[in-house]
Amino acid sequence: MKTPNKIQFNPDYPGIKNSDELYNRAKNIIPSVTQTLAKGPSQYVFGIAPKFIQKGKGSHVWDVDGNEYIDYNMAIGPVSLGYSYPKVDEAIIQQLASGITFSMMHPLEVEVSEIISEIIPNAEAVRFSKTGADVTSAAIRLSRAFTGKNKVLCCGYHGWHDWYISVTDRNKGIPDQIKDLTFTFNYNDIESLINSIDDDTACVILEPFVFEEPQKNFLNELRTICSSKNIVLVFDEMWTGFRISTGGAQEYFGVTADLACFSKAIANGMPLSVLCGKKEIMSLLEKDVFFYTTFGGETLSLAAAKATITEMIEKNVPQYLSTQGSKLIKGLNQILFDFEIDYITCSGYNCRSIVNFSLKNGNSLELKSLMQQELFKRGILWSGFHNISFSHSDDDIKYTLDAYGDLMPIIKQAVDEGNISKFLKGKPVEPVFRKTGNFNIKPVSKKVIQ
Repeated sequence: MKTPNKIQFNPDYPGIKNSDELYNRAKNIIPSVTQTLAKGPSQYVFGIAPKFIQKGKGSHVWDVDGNEYIDYNMAIGPVSLGYSYPKVDEAIIQQLASGITFSMMHPLEVEVSEIISEIIPNAEAVRFSKTGADVTSAAIRLSRAFTGKNKVLCCGYHGWHDWYISVTDRNKGIPDQIKDLTFTFNYNDIESLINSIDDDTACVILEPFVFEEPQKNFLNELRTICSSKNIVLVFDEMWTGFRISTGGAQEYFGVTADLACFSKAIANGMPLSVLCGKKEIMSLLEKDVFFYTTFGGETLSLAAAKATITEMIEKNVPQYLSTQGSKLIKGLNQILFDFEIDYITCSGYNCRSIVNFSLKNGNSLELKSLMQQELFKRGILWSGFHNISFSHSDDDIKYTLDAYGDLMPIIKQAVDEGNISKFLKGKPVEPVFRKTGNFNIKPVSKKVIQ
């Protein structure tokens, strides 16, 4: 069997025999073979990339064939401190000795709620669930109940439930009546929002930022419009929460939403999501709006969240993420400048940046795939993003920038020859949604509030 690759400039691509065997078994029993599209084989160069991860420690992971990688996906966001982070694992193990789920409430439900209420600007009331889609959907239901209106305007990705996925091209199985209630607007385009509002608009939900920075006071304008038109403003802070600031985007930008939703970074990989917001809206959960789940008070995740948030505050983790992420953004852009490559850029916020591909002639997905392929060879797990964790060390950053510099001649040659596919050893990555913007911008029947 091939010797596993390490974090080094390996002479060959990683051996993936065990990954392929597991994949062939998965095809027979698991539809689409993955529980999360972003983790599935369509998002990696098929035939070169591993498909299954066995373990992780700090910022590194090992696949089922023993190949080691610096991970810049970090479980697609949930691992904010690092894999197998001692203080979080200790909290989980200590709680495990007392039990996981009980027949009544547990003190951790109160303790973690109080911590969240102290650090999140709008958290006058707090509820827990398990996934991001749970709490964004609960926010939509609350918004409709509070306003007595029905329509939703969204911007970003908000989960798998009907109200959101109805706007994408993966909307089979969703009744037309549901599709007619959700519409989109463009980030940083306040006019697209205004033009989409009508007298049945219950809420506006958006990610405060994905990679693009808010321009021309966008978030403040959004807040003003929602307040003036009796529309609930919901921040989906799955990515921004506990990364850009311990108080999330609301604290960072100084804009307070009516409701806010958190998940990914809060418990360092344990399944927990949070819905919080103004008490006058959240109080509807007392009698009028049903949002309950058996595992909302599961204690291992709450113990992990308590330990994670405590560590973030004590170690000022958001500042560390910003420092390390800045080194990557500036370093990669300098490398691109040195190689006179203007069709690749790195942008976004320091805690989470993206590598952009904009070929005038050629397939940008193929170019992204080529970069990913060569990074796998050099011991780096990458999907076009840098999701920084507290465990990404100076050595990790330096090695990554050295790897970027090493593969740029390959990138440049492939583009200059106009034949990127010739350099690919496997099938290129695929988009998650075939349509990626401008889904259904304006309501069907529009009656604008003057």
